[in-house]
Amino acid sequence: MAKLKNTSVGRRGFLKGAAAGAAVSAATLVTPQLTEAQQQGAGRGGRGGGQGGAPQPDGSAIAREDGTARPAPVSRIVENPGSDYMCDVIKALGIEYVSFNPGSSFEGLHESLINYTKNNPEIITCTHEENAVAMAHGYAKACGKPMLALLHGTIGVQHAAMAIYNAYGDRVPIVMIAGVGDTAVPAHTAVDLGAMVRDFVKWDHQPDTLTGVGQALIRAYKLAMTPPMAPVLVTVQAELQMGAMPANRPQVPKFTMPSAPSADLASVRQIAKDLVNATNPRIAAGRVRTQEGMDQLVQLADLLQCPVAGGGDRMTFPNRHPMAGNGAGGAADVILSLEAGGGGGGGRGGAAGGKTIVISTAELLATHNYNINGNGVNGDVYIAADPEATLPALIEEVQKLMTPDKKRLFEDRGKKHAEANRAARATAAEAASVGWNASPVSLARIAAELWPLIKNEDWSYVSPQNFAGNWANRLWDMKKIYHYLGGQGAGGMGYGAPASVGAALANRKNGRISINIQTDGDMNYSPGILWTAAHHRIPLLSIMHNNRGYHQEVMFIARAASIRNRGQENSHIGTRLIDPNIDYAMMAKAYGMYSEGPITDPKDLAPAFKRGIERVKKGEPVMIDVVTQPRG
Repeated sequence: MAKLKNTSVGRRGFLKGAAAGAAVSAATLVTPQLTEAQQQGAGRGGRGGGQGGAPQPDGSAIAREDGTARPAPVSRIVENPGSDYMCDVIKALGIEYVSFNPGSSFEGLHESLINYTKNNPEIITCTHEENAVAMAHGYAKACGKPMLALLHGTIGVQHAAMAIYNAYGDRVPIVMIAGVGDTAVPAHTAVDLGAMVRDFVKWDHQPDTLTGVGQALIRAYKLAMTPPMAPVLVTVQAELQMGAMPANRPQVPKFTMPSAPSADLASVRQIAKDLVNATNPRIAAGRVRTQEGMDQLVQLADLLQCPVAGGGDRMTFPNRHPMAGNGAGGAADVILSLEAGGGGGGGRGGAAGGKTIVISTAELLATHNYNINGNGVNGDVYIAADPEATLPALIEEVQKLMTPDKKRLFEDRGKKHAEANRAARATAAEAASVGWNASPVSLARIAAELWPLIKNEDWSYVSPQNFAGNWANRLWDMKKIYHYLGGQGAGGMGYGAPASVGAALANRKNGRISINIQTDGDMNYSPGILWTAAHHRIPLLSIMHNNRGYHQEVMFIARAASIRNRGQENSHIGTRLIDPNIDYAMMAKAYGMYSEGPITDPKDLAPAFKRGIERVKKGEPVMIDVVTQPRG
């Protein structure tokens, strides 16, 4: 090793030099030499800093960019900041969790959540705003109430936009606060921040007083939770967060949830008559909000002995109930469609002269540029009301019309429908045996190997299953509303992993096993959510559906090539995740999770699943990477 030169200085020289350096540093921090254009854009640094529309950056701007900047010195102490009051309102709403990726436009609220509320509600740290909102999406579906997501200025809202759009399409309540007023980077602020997402939130507001913030948050929560549910956004000025409260501290507004709108009694009585007098009625159930609503739907189906077909991508009716599915066939003369657009029952589908009755809140959710729910069902009768709020009165009216003769007739009808249900389940079980020992592994075998390990547990399937062949629905006994939480809402990728973590967060307090069959394409949109799951000890069993490609697009390209008579040999280009193959077990380990795989032999599934479930029951997130068949 080369000998270092003696560069020592005396104590006096060292102190003199250090003092001079400190003076220069302090001067740079307190009074940087800025041009006039730079002074107009100066202020607190944003997430990652930046210099927008300015000449050559000076030293302080570069420091913000390279992560070496220090917070600007302060000349005042604020002991009762406005953000403390905002936290009081948040707590009054019963919000338990706040998800965000940190940003300076809401630093005041962030600090109050840490020190004023003592991290209650609990902060969930995310690596991307889309993850923060998608987590809130999955959480709300699992527990029936919103969590709060914070967004950093324009860039945070834009990052979150896809997740907001999914939740809007899925009719899911999320309360969001966006900070505004980060003047250090002009691109991080806006005159009307909510304009970017206004066409796919239910309501947004930008109050200019502290009292207005409290009123806006209460109203936002009520609107989010009143059917039709949807995300809401409140934009909060940084100055209101950081500044002192007035001498007379604002009161937290009174919080009382309104009742959901139900159908009028005259309409309910007519619907009951139509159903009881029908020869072959059918119910198309698109959405119920709670387990109580599902139980009421079962009660109505049992009274009428008529089939209930799920018209949306949610758990609405027990899949092994004798009346589940399309029944014994034949043209329906009366169809009752519950929650018809955006996850509602299908179209007319009845015989000529049949009658379709729609009860839905879809007409109460005005759409503008994005008609995400389509035109709904073309009903002969359309009632703008919440089906779940209407079911108790409808059941009561049907009971009044029941006679012994009607009951015998309905029971005979019900036996035919029950046999059709049994036959459909037997067919699904037989189909699951196809490719049982194949490698790559079949999706049916994944579902079949999981079921014996969870059937006696309290469990929840928290990810979309449409890309996994719907095998869980075909093979498992699903009878609770949380047994399947549904898909993205608007079809946006990047939903599955973070929404599953959000749902698992909600399920954690119930000791419920959360299961995510995770598609590989979706995983690569938001891998940072694995760190969030590991950091916050969120128990979730994720099983990679690792088919090494965007297989839906593989099929589309193959079809297009066939139509054009060009062959299939190039269909992998732009559609396959190969060369190199992605090792998701290694990815999970890098983020701090327990993982196994990649598994290619189906005989290894059950032991790996058993080990994974044992860890999940102890409170860990687990990733099991399985190399799978393209589709189920």
